[in-house]
Amino acid sequence: VQLQAFGGGLVQPGGSLRLSCAASGSIFRINVMGWYRLAPGKQRELVAAATSGGSTNYADSVKGRFTISRDNAKNTVYLQMNSLKPEDTAVYYCRLSIGVREYWGQGTQVTVSS
Repeated sequence: VQLQAFGGGLVQPGGSLRLSCAASGSIFRINVMGWYRLAPGKQRELVAAATSGGSTNYADSVKGRFTISRDNAKNTVYLQMNSLKPEDTAVYYCRLSIGVREYWGQGTQVTVSS
């Protein structure tokens, strides 16, 4: 299983970015896909996750600003990030979990700065 993430970049505060992550390989249909982020000097944290059944959860810091969605037919997860803040600056990683197994994509840098 491989995950490939796209969509990071530099954006001004208040701007928007959309991340996407496509999984390929042998993927059981029941799974969880999500986004984590790692900022300098901080621990990695869950940003948002979505199950193949449609349930979602978000970090409190991004609720109301970020939206996670999935295209199960394409094994792809998206993260729409609006009203970005400088504190959202981090490397964002996508994760796929299937039972006890987990797979990670390469990180994509998101920088929010004026």
